[in-house]
Amino acid sequence: MYNIIIKNVENKYDFAELIKIFLRPEEFNAYTEAEYAEKEENCESAELFVFNEERSDDKNEIKREIYNKLSQLTGEKPAWGILTGVRPVKLTGELFQRLGTQAAVENELAHTYLLADEKISLLTDTYNYQQKTCGNPPNNSVGVYIGIPFCPTRCLYCSFTSNQAGDAEITRYLGALKTEIRYVGRRMRETGLTAESIYIGGGTPTTLTAEQLDDLLQTVEDNLDLRMLKEFTVEAGRPDTITYEKLEAIHKHKVERISINPQSMKERTLELIGRSHEPSDIVKAFQKADQVGIPIVNADLITGLPEETPEDFARTLDEILALDPENITVHTLAVKRASRLVDVDKDFHYKQAQTVAEMLKIAKEKLKAAGFRPYYLYRQKHMAGAFENVGYCKDDTPSIYNIRIMEEKQTILALGAGGISKMYYPAENRLERVPNVSNYEIYISRLEEMLDRKEQNIFKEVK
Repeated sequence: MYNIIIKNVENKYDFAELIKIFLRPEEFNAYTEAEYAEKEENCESAELFVFNEERSDDKNEIKREIYNKLSQLTGEKPAWGILTGVRPVKLTGELFQRLGTQAAVENELAHTYLLADEKISLLTDTYNYQQKTCGNPPNNSVGVYIGIPFCPTRCLYCSFTSNQAGDAEITRYLGALKTEIRYVGRRMRETGLTAESIYIGGGTPTTLTAEQLDDLLQTVEDNLDLRMLKEFTVEAGRPDTITYEKLEAIHKHKVERISINPQSMKERTLELIGRSHEPSDIVKAFQKADQVGIPIVNADLITGLPEETPEDFARTLDEILALDPENITVHTLAVKRASRLVDVDKDFHYKQAQTVAEMLKIAKEKLKAAGFRPYYLYRQKHMAGAFENVGYCKDDTPSIYNIRIMEEKQTILALGAGGISKMYYPAENRLERVPNVSNYEIYISRLEEMLDRKEQNIFKEVK
């Protein structure tokens, strides 16, 4: 056990997140100077580390001191250096704007943030590709997210808004959601906002019937101005929910991108994580999408799943590549507080670091050989090995919505239960969150309040 004191800081949170990359939460207590002085008599006996004796005001300098000391203690040198945030590509873009040259950005990432060369290249290559293919968001454009908070079952690792409900409840929810779509479409027209991208996610949107999907998409078409739309995605997700009729309904409404999320092609793994389908169902889902003519298909895979080896992951990736998707997103397993996995083993992600490192190396090599390149990435807390999630694309088919949501330079209008809208203020380069409630029943009963939140905090703010 270690007692860790960080001097001359009021909030220890960011520093504790860095410490957690090296030490498990039960292995240390972190204190500000004031906290330790107050609690010293009651603190359990432990080895004491004191950081920032020089009383620096530079947060990054303090983090470098912590990183170097804990690297020495544990023998670990995390490749992401002192970075703990979700959006490292956003930081890279800010550095390009401030420093001007790639060499200066690389130097800053290496010496200020202590990133490994591999991560520096990943960040700068990804940022440059985003600028080349997507550029900056058009003026007065927004991304639109529409949430369907239902799934057939809840997966072991899932922390998203996901409910198992009967048809009557889903119908009731869709009625409220369509009211919000009509309201948002009207106010977008009146305030001059246009949709650059639309993303229907969840949950699993294809939990809906083909008729419900058709009706929902028709409501979107009838109420949102799609003339400037560059991308329309429906997250089909679970292969056991995908039918030819549902894909026909999706394609009929000019949706050009779907996501089919196998996570793994190993049958035992699918059982362990709570999926009620077989690897053959995944193959059939891709075949149906190809028959219908969906232009872009993304496949999500997860590294570090229970009982999987690097060889298992390599086989999964080979099988998915054989299905010829345009995008593949490689996730690192994260043990999130709202998931069932945290109840099974809250330290699971600490045990998976080496396995995940090997899997990510396999992904990078195989995807590059198959003509894919990284187009966006993000990180999460409690990820195995403190690694990253990377979206790969081929033939210049990046997801605009995914890029925009991570760079945070565009207003996002999020509809439905669990949707978190973000109002972007370009003059100040800041976002204000405008959330809907996550419980779908409360969303239905408080719909007028959700609409008023958008009215007061988004539409009345449009200049």
